Amino acid sequence: MALPRAMITLAHLSDVHLAPLPPVRPMELLNKRITGFANWKLKRQRTLDGEGLIKLVHHMHEQAPDFIAVTGDLMNLALDAEINTAYNWLQTVGSPERVCLSPGNHDAYIAGQLEKALERWDGYVLGETVDENMFPFVRRVGEVAIVCCNSAIPTPPGFAAGRFEEDQQKRLTRCLRLLGDAGFFRVVMIHHPPNQESRHPRFGLWGARNFRRAVAEAGAELVLHGHTHKSTIYAIPGPHGDVPVVGVAAAGTAQDDTGGHDPARYNLFKIERVGTAWQCTLREYGFQRLHTDIVQRLSVRIY
Repeated sequence: MALPRAMITLAHLSDVHLAPLPPVRPMELLNKRITGFANWKLKRQRTLDGEGLIKLVHHMHEQAPDFIAVTGDLMNLALDAEINTAYNWLQTVGSPERVCLSPGNHDAYIAGQLEKALERWDGYVLGETVDENMFPFVRRVGEVAIVCCNSAIPTPPGFAAGRFEEDQQKRLTRCLRLLGDAGFFRVVMIHHPPNQESRHPRFGLWGARNFRRAVAEAGAELVLHGHTHKSTIYAIPGPHGDVPVVGVAAAGTAQDDTGGHDPARYNLFKIERVGTAWQCTLREYGFQRLHTDIVQRLSVRIY
């Protein structure tokens, strides 16, 4: 049996919004996509930069992470062509053994497309589960366990909310208890932020209280999310103290974005056990608004 690794390096990307948008047929716009397509033409095609994403992923690979967590929004309108493009992009990030994905609201833009995407993305959305349900699933890397949840649902025009229902709460609670009893450093990933401060009737996480209840009852060491396109650090209550909640800026955002979002970034966590305690350091890398280089913007010890 292999011995646990002394240190695990975990990278976190989110909100890739792969650009450019593929050709769109008129029939594909006879639904919610019409508003998303208009938003793309008026704003997003200027603020999403495929070249910046390539540079960011290359920089991330230079850090040699052991595992890469992607918290959703690979697509824009969840077109069939985007599903294939997203799969091809995932392969450039890493193999399914080293990468896992928690889908976002743009990956479920209209009904039926998330199911197609999950089938196509296959190994990137699979892991150990407590029953026949796909989410949450668990990936274990040494003494680190990554627990991948799903908040992605199709919503009406003007909405970008997610949902976390009681049945997923019960499964998450069970996963966290089992992993906690086994001594793992538990990282929970979800697209929508579960913080009380981030609740919003159109853009927040419906059922965020269910998510927080699972963490409060069973415990976790770290929660990762995307969705807001901003770099943030919050906390939610756990059974033995606050649990850090870290959001990462959108990986697909252009370096010169003037829309109020942070330029493209990724986070790197170095996790190791020292005696009976955990140590975890967060380093944030990304673009500056007025500089073309990727730099380390933040280094903070979480534990």
